[in-house]
Amino acid sequence: MSNSIRNFALVTVGLVSLATTATAARADQFINILTGGTSGVYYPLGVALSKIYGETIEGARTQVQATKASVENLNLLQQGRGEIAFALGDSVKMAWEGDADAGFKAPLDKLRGIATIYPNYIQIMASRESGITTLAELKEQSLSVGAPKSGTELNARAILAAAGMSYDQLGKTEYLPFAESVELMKNRQLDATLQSAGLGVSSFRDLATSLDVQLVAIPAEIATKLGAPYVAATVPAGTYEGQDADVSTVAVGNFLITHSDVSDDVAYEMTKQLFENLPALSAAHKAAGSVKLEDAMTGMPVPLHPGAERYYKEKGLL
Repeated sequence: MSNSIRNFALVTVGLVSLATTATAARADQFINILTGGTSGVYYPLGVALSKIYGETIEGARTQVQATKASVENLNLLQQGRGEIAFALGDSVKMAWEGDADAGFKAPLDKLRGIATIYPNYIQIMASRESGITTLAELKEQSLSVGAPKSGTELNARAILAAAGMSYDQLGKTEYLPFAESVELMKNRQLDATLQSAGLGVSSFRDLATSLDVQLVAIPAEIATKLGAPYVAATVPAGTYEGQDADVSTVAVGNFLITHSDVSDDVAYEMTKQLFENLPALSAAHKAAGSVKLEDAMTGMPVPLHPGAERYYKEKGLL
C-alpha cells in the first residue's frame, strides 16, 4: 500500500471515529427529571416534560424520578444526581442560604434557575365529621403535614407558626406523602391533611369523592405575617367535589431548577422546549395553565442558568 493511500485511510478512519464519538455524545445526553410523589402535581408534569424533552431535544434520553419533592430534589441537584427539578420557592431560598433546620447542611451553591412556573396552594382538607373549619380547631386533632422536611412540611411549619401554633398542640402529627395521608383519612385514622400543591391535586380529588370533607380556611393575614414568597390566595368553589364556596388560603411559587454543571446548551433547550410546548404540559395537569413566559423570572430565588438567560434574551425578557 502506498504512503498516500495509507494516509488517506488513516484520515478516513479518524474522521469516522470522530463522527461516531460526536454521535455517541449527543445520544448520551441524559436528563433526569426530579419530581415528587406520584399522587402530587410535580409527577404528572414531570412525565409530560420528559416526553417533551425526549421528542424535541436531539439525542436526549429522559427519566422521571419520583422523590419526596422540594428538599430532596434540591439536595440531589447539588450532588449532580439530576438535571432539572421541581421545587417550592421557600425551599429554594432556604437551600441557597443553607438552612440546616430545613434540611440543607450547607448552602447549595450549584443551584441555578430555569423558570418560575405555577403557584402551589397550601390546602388543608379535613373530614367533615372532625368539625375542623379553622386553623385553631386543628388543636388536639390529628394532622398529616407531608414527608419530613419536604416542601409541604416546611409550608406546614410556617403556616402553623404564623397562626401561633406548633406541632406540639396537635393531637397527633403524621409525616406522610399525599397518597398515604388520603388513605388514612379514608380509613378514619386521620382528621386532616395539609398538602402544598396545584389546584385540583389528584389526591384531594380522590379524597373528596370518597369521603365527606371540607377545606380549612387559611386567612389572608397569615400570608401577611409570613411575607414573601407567600401570598394570599383563593381555592375557587368547585375545585373539589362538594366544595360549594371559595376558600381563602396561602400560595407560594413553584420553580424549575437545574445546577451549574449542566451545559449551557442543555439548559437553553430545557428552557426553550418548556415554553414552546406549554399546551402539552397543560394537558398533563391544569396547574400548568398558570405557566407564562412573561412570568418566567418572577421571584426566582437563585441565579439563572446562563442557558436559560440566553433564551430569555432571545425573547426580549432580559
